[in-house]
Order: sequence, then structure tokens, then C-alpha cells
Amino acid sequence: MTHLTYLEAAVVGLIQGVSELFPVSSLGHNVLIPALIGGSWAQDLSVARPESPYLAFIVGLHVATAIALLIYFWRDWIRIIGGFLTSIRHREVRTRDQKLAWMVILATIPVGLVGLVAEHPFRVVFGKPIAAAVFLMVNGVILYCGEKFRPRSSVLADQQVLADQERAAEREDALIAAGGSAHGQAGGHEAVRRAEIAQAIQADERLARIGYGQAALVGSAQILALLAGISRSGVTMVAGMTRGLSREDAARFAFLLATPVILAAGVLKIPDLMGPLGNGIRGQILVGSILSGIGAYVSVRFLMRYFQTRTLTPFAIYCFVFGLLSVIYLGLIK
Repeated sequence: MTHLTYLEAAVVGLIQGVSELFPVSSLGHNVLIPALIGGSWAQDLSVARPESPYLAFIVGLHVATAIALLIYFWRDWIRIIGGFLTSIRHREVRTRDQKLAWMVILATIPVGLVGLVAEHPFRVVFGKPIAAAVFLMVNGVILYCGEKFRPRSSVLADQQVLADQERAAEREDALIAAGGSAHGQAGGHEAVRRAEIAQAIQADERLARIGYGQAALVGSAQILALLAGISRSGVTMVAGMTRGLSREDAARFAFLLATPVILAAGVLKIPDLMGPLGNGIRGQILVGSILSGIGAYVSVRFLMRYFQTRTLTPFAIYCFVFGLLSVIYLGLIK
């Protein structure tokens, strides 16, 4: 890398953190935006070069994104890890947490194997701006079709989620009423926290019911995200909805599945950033990582609420339009 300014690192870090979880492709944006800006940005920030320091930089930012996901879903991961350990200890898979742990493992294996073999060639060959713009348009089509042709089982699952949440809210209201007003505001905060935990457990129970084969199919969709412009969270959500998950549960499962994948990808790049590729830019790496983590945490909080009632369609339109305009500008104008 000839140079990486603090401004470039800050912009890329924020884009990575936000767009990794929004269904709009973080890699696609990190390929396209420098090319659209041009000048030193296009020169400094290219993932298509073999042994690109910029590629190591943006993949290294995945560690911060994964940490943000771990913080948000920490209760879930404690249960999942506990389920894995007890399944090994007792040599059985019976409980919700044990099933979910092995579903995450089986769903992660396909993308892990393909990523180890093909990640570098895919990004060098397809990590060019025009290709990223075309794949961003394809991503928009995938998201649109995922909503347009969503199976009835997914629609019914939305209704089931709403019913579960209403029952949980009624139970909490009853507990508050039984406790009287003596608990005051602290009791109200405790009730909200209990309701969130109950909803998370209900969501994990619904996810555990889809089975190992379906989980592996959903997880395999992440392979498409090796193409710059295809969103990991977007295609995984669409795959989840085609298997009958509600939007909210599909988003939750997508974020849970993404965590070990992006954490592993980031950790594998850390040695590169600690070596010659990171010389002179370690301060910029720190700035980018901090902004990436903050962006990811804010994004996951927003999206988990957004997908309770809203659709992928706005993201589909954005991806297609932005991709099309990028193709026109980079291919015909610039």
C-alpha cells in the first residue's frame, strides 16, 4: 500500500462496520467507493492487487465487527457455547442450546472450506469496481426476489413471532402488576430486560426446530459473499426465509452465523497486518477498527428492530440503483 490516510481508514472502517450487517455488501462498497472517488483513493484502496495490503486491512476490520456482534448477542453465545460443551461431555444433542450449537457449526463448515481455498482468487479476480457494481445489482435482485417470492411458511412464521412476543409481554405485565408499584422504575427496567431475554430464548427455540440440513443450506448461502457486491447477511436472510424462517429470525440466524466466519477471516489476516503489510498504517488500523466496531454494534441494534416489521425491499432498490449508476459512471463516463 503506497499510503493509507487516517481519513481513508476512518471512512473505510465505518463503511465496513455498517455495511457488513446491512444487506448491501461491505466489500462491494469498499471496492466501489474508492473507485468512484478516484485519485489517491483509487490508487491506495484496491483489493484486486495480489497480496493487497488494503484487502488485509478491510478483512482485518472484521475482528472489530465480530466483537460487536459478540457483545450484542453475548447471552446467546454463552448458551450456544455451553450447549456445545455439554453435548461433547454427555455425547448427546437434545436441548435447544445443544442443537443450535451444532447447527451453527454445520452451517459454517461449507463457507469456511470454500473461503480457505477460494477467498483470495475470488477477491483478486472479482474485486474490480465494474464487477463489484454488477454483483451489487445482482444482490439487489436477490433481495427483491427473496421478498417477492417469500413462501407462505415464512409469512406464517412472522405471525408466530408476533404471537410469541405478545404472550411474553402479557406475562411481564402480569408480573409487574402482581409486584405492585413498589419496584418503581428499577422494576420496569428489570421487566424489559427479562422480556428481551425471553424473546431471545423463544427465537433460539424456533431456530433450533429448522434442523441441521436446513441450517447447512442457509449457511452455505454465505459462500456467495466471497463475490464483492453480494451481501453475506442479505443472501443468508433470503436463504433463511426460503426455508420458512420469519424475517426477524432469519436476520438473527444470519448474524449468528456471520460471527464465527467474519471473526475467523479477521483473525487470519492479523498476522499480515502485524508484518510488513501493516508497516506505517497501524494507527490507521486502530482508528478503522474502532469505527468499524461502533458502526457494527449500532447497525445490529437497529436491524434487529427493523426486521420485526419491515422488509428487504428498500435495500434491494438501493443496491440495484447504486450498482447500475456505478456501472454507468465507471464504464461509460469516467
